[in-house]
Amino acid sequence: MTFVARNTYYFDSPGPGNTADCARFARERARELGLTTVIVASTSGETARIFHAALKGSGLDLIVVTHVVGFSKPGVWEFSAETAEELLGEGVQIVTGTHVLSGLERAFSRSQKVGGGSRTEAVAEALRRVIAVGLKVAVECVLIAADQGIIGVEEEVIACGGSYSGSDTVCVVRPSHSASFFDLQVREIVAMPRDR
Repeated sequence: MTFVARNTYYFDSPGPGNTADCARFARERARELGLTTVIVASTSGETARIFHAALKGSGLDLIVVTHVVGFSKPGVWEFSAETAEELLGEGVQIVTGTHVLSGLERAFSRSQKVGGGSRTEAVAEALRRVIAVGLKVAVECVLIAADQGIIGVEEEVIACGGSYSGSDTVCVVRPSHSASFFDLQVREIVAMPRDR
């Protein structure tokens, strides 16, 4: 029997205070595994800035996945246009796509006329509750990036997400497209909050 020993980090609580550590852990694990891509969720651009600073000069490709336009308010993109311009100028890729684990399904579950949950929302809720909110976010970002053609599905990536703000979960994922969701594999949890 063979095995590999690697560090796993547990934060006392979730939240943006863990973001800089997550960026460091992402870089560390990417180096250990010889991976080339780090994917991170960022709503306003602040988390993207922290990750960019931590990964600069590492040779790693940073892909930032943002909320869709209209996520919090119709017609509004929450990501800072100034930050987007700066990051794009530095070679960072920014992806905005429909949230795979909610999207249209959320409209039905919130509706007074239709109501009820869906299998898609059940998957999202399981990822949130069994591991961490950030795992759901990280997995969703990988699906969005694959569906947009920004990443392939052959090579593992480091994926990072958070609980409402910042980053507090880091994992290693073998990607898939959303249409082949069950091919996706979370292969390692690098960091996560213990208290959710």
